[in-house]
Amino acid sequence: MVNFNGTVLPKNELFINHENRGLRYGDSLFETMRVSQSRIFFWEDHYLRLMASMRLLRMEIPMSFTMEFLENEVFQILSANGLEKEAARVRLTIFRNNGGLYLPTDQNVSYIIETSALEVAFYTLSDAPYEVELFKDFYINPDMLSTLKTNNKLIHVVGSIFAKENGYQNCLLINQQKEVVEALNGNLFVVKEQHIKTPSLQSGCLNGTIRKKLLGILDKQDTYTFEETAVSPFELQKADELFITNSIVGIQPITKYRKKEFTSLVAKDLLAKLNAHARLV
Repeated sequence: MVNFNGTVLPKNELFINHENRGLRYGDSLFETMRVSQSRIFFWEDHYLRLMASMRLLRMEIPMSFTMEFLENEVFQILSANGLEKEAARVRLTIFRNNGGLYLPTDQNVSYIIETSALEVAFYTLSDAPYEVELFKDFYINPDMLSTLKTNNKLIHVVGSIFAKENGYQNCLLINQQKEVVEALNGNLFVVKEQHIKTPSLQSGCLNGTIRKKLLGILDKQDTYTFEETAVSPFELQKADELFITNSIVGIQPITKYRKKEFTSLVAKDLLAKLNAHARLV
């Protein structure tokens, strides 16, 4: 079952058509969230990012789109799918209503909320091999649009195909200045001894929710130093650890890049802190 504009419908119901602007032009945004024990992890951050992104894209934000309203809509479809007490993945998609060519004739929006079950309630660290490579066929354009979670994800789609064809678990994307920006499905962190770096938003990386949470955690401790700055591909093989963050996995350690293999000690420490923070929110 899916929630379309407040109505619960079967997944195979035909509720959008060929004029859908998300389909035609990628005129759409989405948030992917983890739910556990009847709580949306970091819901306020997801909500505020969504509102800011809608304003930037000049979408009309309905007066009803309060945090409480959208949270209730999420739990409506979780309940319909029997997941209200379970660990679940939720995708909330917002798209501008039909009408117009590139220029919309209607700035109002519609929404779809989808859910699927997850196996574990909180973030866990996988110890499975996780090898990555640079994807250099296409580049991220380092501007504000690239920091938004829009449906314009062709580079991520083609990069995912490249990774599968070549036996990698993920790829790292670069921008036009040949800086490392992010992974296909999340933000990148680089660890050297007790110093942690992550690409800045100016590099074009996604303004990720877990990225933001980790930076907040790092800012309140004195074990590690950290900075948001440009990351060169040459730094990757000199690092002690590389890991990826996103809202569903939390932290995913990279075990190998080219000939270099990595540890995951810092990732384990930060994952414990992230889980503790998730329980409090």
